[in-house]
Amino acid sequence: MTPIHILRFCQSYAVLILIAVLMATMTLLSDSFLTGANLLNILNQNAPLAIMASAMTLVIIAGGFDLSVGSTFAVGAVCSAWVALNVDPYLGLLLAPVVGLTLGLMNGVVITALNVHSFLATIATSLIFKGIAVVISDGRLIPVRMDEFTWLGRGKVGGVFLSVWVMIAFALILSFVLTRTSFGRKVLAVGGNQDAAILSGIRADRIKIMTFALAGMAAGLASALATSRISMGQASAGSGFELQAIAAVILGGTSIYGGVGAVWRSVAGVMLLALINNGFNILNADPFYRDLTTGLIILAAIGISSVGKKAH
Repeated sequence: MTPIHILRFCQSYAVLILIAVLMATMTLLSDSFLTGANLLNILNQNAPLAIMASAMTLVIIAGGFDLSVGSTFAVGAVCSAWVALNVDPYLGLLLAPVVGLTLGLMNGVVITALNVHSFLATIATSLIFKGIAVVISDGRLIPVRMDEFTWLGRGKVGGVFLSVWVMIAFALILSFVLTRTSFGRKVLAVGGNQDAAILSGIRADRIKIMTFALAGMAAGLASALATSRISMGQASAGSGFELQAIAAVILGGTSIYGGVGAVWRSVAGVMLLALINNGFNILNADPFYRDLTTGLIILAAIGISSVGKKAH
């Protein structure tokens, strides 16, 4: 293999290489890291974020950005908890993804109808959604201590949390949609060159609306899992999730400019961020260094990606 081949390999699989290095380092530094309980715990805690990052992948591939998914998560959480408490717990869990889908559709329609950049539009809608969450919850916590509500976030199948199975299923479905369906090909085409896609008969606006609707639905589903696990809905839920999801997608190697990417990369990006977090918790290290390390690793991933592009 020539140096160029090695560089391309490192660029393509940078996120997996970083995960392997981190896992090896953590295993040497701590006995409690490489245990089934700890690894399952990491998967369970990060399942909601992985679901959101999976859907965010399609938004970014299509050339968009969604900075409102954290607020969509908050609306899903308080709606889910309120309905579970006052109407029916099963309906509450079912409602969160529907609410998320509706808010995502609103995002898509606003962006395409007003022809504004998704970055700016979703900053505005995130403030509106956050306000809605505060109004619904009246700024209070909504505790839901019912087994009919908490089974989704706390239940296990085959010794693995249900939320992990949901995450795996969701990521596999979106991977299939992106790589094996005409919708997936259109998402890649719109992100690669929107004008060419429109000329070839693709309705770019419709594709974009659908990616934002998916991102909203994913945030709603994630909020149902998380709210069910902690048995509480609150308007502050999901704060910062939008930036973590975008960081995971970029860290995984999906291009910020659109047109290329993969769902598995974003899930790997989430797991890389989770391993950093978990490692610092186990080692009882200063949280400042955690943020510093996370930032440096994201910079390194972006650097490897851009160097790889120049080598092509």
